[in-house]
Amino acid sequence: MKKVELSDLQLDHIIKLSRDLRRSVGYVGDVVIGYNVFSILDTLGIALLEYPIDSKNSKPAFSAAMIYSEENNERFAFIGLNTADYLDNQIFSIAHELYHFCTKTGSHLSRIESDNNQIEDMANRFAAEFLLPETCLKSLILEEFKQTSLEDISRNTLLRLIARLQCHWYLPYRSVVRRLYEISAITHEQLVEFYDINERDLNGEYGRLGQAIDQDTFIKLNDPTYKIGTSAKEIEIIIRNFEDHLIDEDKFAAALSLFNRTPEEFGFHINVSNEDIDEFEAFFSGEGNNV
Repeated sequence: MKKVELSDLQLDHIIKLSRDLRRSVGYVGDVVIGYNVFSILDTLGIALLEYPIDSKNSKPAFSAAMIYSEENNERFAFIGLNTADYLDNQIFSIAHELYHFCTKTGSHLSRIESDNNQIEDMANRFAAEFLLPETCLKSLILEEFKQTSLEDISRNTLLRLIARLQCHWYLPYRSVVRRLYEISAITHEQLVEFYDINERDLNGEYGRLGQAIDQDTFIKLNDPTYKIGTSAKEIEIIIRNFEDHLIDEDKFAAALSLFNRTPEEFGFHINVSNEDIDEFEAFFSGEGNNV
């Protein structure tokens, strides 16, 4: 839970960067982004590649990867998203990768368990600010509780608040808790107490409470999607790259196979080697050399 301390200047930069990006994609003030973060990628010209990579333990192998590719002096940006992760983590991970996209920090692999470093903490803070702006959260708390500090508010009341914020803004539970701590609404002791809760146990205290507040949204946020795919636009790019001889038959078939598509479905007749498919899957599992 230890985080790298960010300076006031860095925090100010993150807030301005997040605000500018929100405005540029049509989200001003307290408008919720949530699930629409997926369509924002299209607006920004970032290709989304969705593929589930299960890990050997209870946590996903990685959350998301920002990938860059150059063809004919033109740079393309991709986000590889691990859909074996919970939906709320997927949304947060995309917002996290948008920081790397905006600041041009290069190709990047984001894992659930990673060493603390300043760039990653800045990316996490950006994601939280992008999905739930500080001004909106402060205003909401002041309006509801008539004060900025929640130190003396009961535990159950705070858990209901966290669940409402999670379901409305589509943030992971722990991101909401940390957001409250970041604006000094809760103390460090409260942060530790709420972090000790198993928020993914739907039969536990918080799980039952969240379902009582908004069952459909809460369950959806706490489920992995295991989606395999990309947009029709990106499939078309893959096809045209093959037609323009930018990729060979094996890479064409292997790329389509990742999204449960075959060349035959698009009128091509190609055999693909298992080695090429393994190479593509190795990248998404973090074993490749592209990141």
